[in-house]
Amino acid sequence: MNPVVQLAIERGQQLTMGEMLLNAGIVILVVFAVLLLMYILISISGKIIQAITKAGTKEEPAKAAPAAAAPATAVPAAAAAPEEIFSSGSLKLKNCDEKTAAMIMAIVADSTGIPLEELVFKSIKLVEKK
Repeated sequence: MNPVVQLAIERGQQLTMGEMLLNAGIVILVVFAVLLLMYILISISGKIIQAITKAGTKEEPAKAAPAAAAPATAVPAAAAAPEEIFSSGSLKLKNCDEKTAAMIMAIVADSTGIPLEELVFKSIKLVEKK
């Protein structure tokens, strides 16, 4: 109970309408101040978690791209491992070996910042200089 109201009740006094409105206004201000503080804390913690998540995802694909690129080069969907849940189809290589294709895919994934498992390569063609 509000200390002012409790004190008035103990003394046997009645609060005036102005005092009751003042007490109600103070309670509303405190409630909104606490809500604002909670909003600020949640916003800050969300930005911190988002920054940590972005930092973690940028480092992992750059390290894993060359190793993960080699098995995904020219393996058709039917010959994929049974544990594999997602397959982006087959890759057609034109005048290009698997090692070069894996390197190209790793470079594209690294330069764009998109994880290799989210990219879909339809074909890779080696262009000779004339």
